[in-house]
Amino acid sequence: AVNPDIRFVISNTTEAGISFDPDNKFEDKPANSYPGKLVQLLYHRFKKYDGAKDKGLIIFPCELIFDNGKVLRQCIDKYIKHWNLGEEFNEWVKQCCYIYSTLVDRIVPGYPRETAVQIKGQIGYNDCLLDEGEIFHLWVIEAPQSVAKEFPTDKAGLNVLFVPSEEPYHERKVTLLNGPHTVLSPVGYLSGLDTVRQCVEDEIIGAYVQKVMFEELLPTLNLPKEELIRFSNDVLDRFRNPYIKHQLTSIMLNSFSKFKTRDLPGLKTYSNRKGSLPDGIVLGLAAIISYYKGGKRGEDIIVIQDEPKIVDMLQRLWATGSTRQVAEGVLGTQFIWGENLNNVSGLTDQITSYLDAIQQKGIKEVVKE
Repeated sequence: AVNPDIRFVISNTTEAGISFDPDNKFEDKPANSYPGKLVQLLYHRFKKYDGAKDKGLIIFPCELIFDNGKVLRQCIDKYIKHWNLGEEFNEWVKQCCYIYSTLVDRIVPGYPRETAVQIKGQIGYNDCLLDEGEIFHLWVIEAPQSVAKEFPTDKAGLNVLFVPSEEPYHERKVTLLNGPHTVLSPVGYLSGLDTVRQCVEDEIIGAYVQKVMFEELLPTLNLPKEELIRFSNDVLDRFRNPYIKHQLTSIMLNSFSKFKTRDLPGLKTYSNRKGSLPDGIVLGLAAIISYYKGGKRGEDIIVIQDEPKIVDMLQRLWATGSTRQVAEGVLGTQFIWGENLNNVSGLTDQITSYLDAIQQKGIKEVVKE
């Protein structure tokens, strides 16, 4: 916070990370939310330099939320007011700290377990922060060219675009790459598969992925169809990358918040335009709910990674033994969806039906049908 050379703050805390928690106190060391931590850091810096204008920061949130810069700034404003940090600090943040919306497009599976020993041997030291990512990358930053000059990624040969609006890039990528990712992961995992590549190359699950992408999500976008088809085919090629083993369990982190951002808009748009629910997307949500039941898949223990209140709620609902109660309880949870999805025509019945079928036949048979 007090380092005079710090200028940029970059975050990626998933869709669940940019949130306001009124239970956070300014005295907490640190606050448990990312925006809370950031406000604490900014206030410490503000005090250290007596509000010097040249000590403000440039902030790039990379969370997959549309207009993530605006959402983050709203959380910051709430914390400043909630913690009574004063108008002088509030003005310094507004005038001297710049928060720009961004979009990141790159598949990053994480730690390369299978090749880590070989890589460490090549580099000559035990690097526990090794990370694996595809060569393809795109970072879209909604910021003026003055920021591009201060953050000269072009000189490093990186595919970073400074644009007036990131909206068209965001909608296309979230819908056609992240949307399929979010639903194929629980469907594939519960079918006995482990990686994204295995899913798209599997005869049954691969057909499911194509159905969701081309028949259900693609028609909800208002961009030229040829462009969307080309982008979708490129995405499938990226999913098939033989050098990247993207574990399905890593994508399952915070699945409900991801579904809300990545697939729910498509579900609603499809339903409004077609007058029926998109079967594949609904099945994906039922698969997420089934995954959160926990237990085992063969010899593997299912480890659920999400907010404790979500995990606890699912455990209580599944303990009732009623798939209807599970469906109604999940769809009616305001703190997940911000609304009651039981009001979406036919959704509760279809989720209940899929939950029953998954329990009775196994998910691969349900996908096949």
